[in-house]
Amino acid sequence: MLKQRILTALILIPFTLALLVYLPPAGFCIVTLLMTLAAAGEWSNLMGVKRVSRRILYVGIILFLMIDALFIPAPVILAIAFIWWLWATVAVLRYPRGSQGWGRSVLLRGLMGVFVLIPCWVAINYIRMQSDGVFDLLFLFLLIWGADSVAYFVGKKWGKTKLAPEVSPGKSVQGFAAAMLSAIGIAAAALAFWKVPLPIWPWVIALAMVTVLFSVVGDLCESMLKRQAGLKDSGSLLPGHGGLLDRIDSLTAAAPIFALGAILLGVFLG
Repeated sequence: MLKQRILTALILIPFTLALLVYLPPAGFCIVTLLMTLAAAGEWSNLMGVKRVSRRILYVGIILFLMIDALFIPAPVILAIAFIWWLWATVAVLRYPRGSQGWGRSVLLRGLMGVFVLIPCWVAINYIRMQSDGVFDLLFLFLLIWGADSVAYFVGKKWGKTKLAPEVSPGKSVQGFAAAMLSAIGIAAAALAFWKVPLPIWPWVIALAMVTVLFSVVGDLCESMLKRQAGLKDSGSLLPGHGGLLDRIDSLTAAAPIFALGAILLGVFLG
């Protein structure tokens, strides 16, 4: 399993970087739209939808809402996403208590997919269209990849205290702490590399830590949905990783939070 994860990562990381660096914003938007629609198809698994026609209908609804999102200011969508992820954090912490309502409703789980998938797509394309968008997205990806990898290996080696045993028994407090420390290290390294003035460092490091915190929430939220649906993986597209959703679950939460935080920092710091 570990070998498959590494091989898949060795393919996915260069592919992602190539899309980020070589595609123009419009092309990047279209490719990420198609990836989001593929993730929506997997989300229908988490909803418990079996009929192909209904799964296609759900993907079509997501496409329609993504097109509508183009006419809504991105900060509004990001603010709504922030409120959603606060609710998701509470839902993860309380699981399985409180899951009786949304856990039994296909419509509510479908609505959850709207709040998870569309703001993520909006966020990464909003970031991409900024003047330093390629570097900002690269920073975001490094934060998530670094935190995920460090948490995995530290958890495997030293993880003893379960972080959320009812949701994801494999995640540990030790792995989570390592992920947060990796956020500080990656942010500090990036700030030093780009020669950012020292007074800005605490704010960027704080944003990096909050981003990684919510990336963990995104991971746990998908695990919660999979547990509720009785699934091990959202799909089987990526060997060693499961489905596409299993690979981007951290990004779905991290991207909107990072984008919103960057906007607020820009306003605050002038």
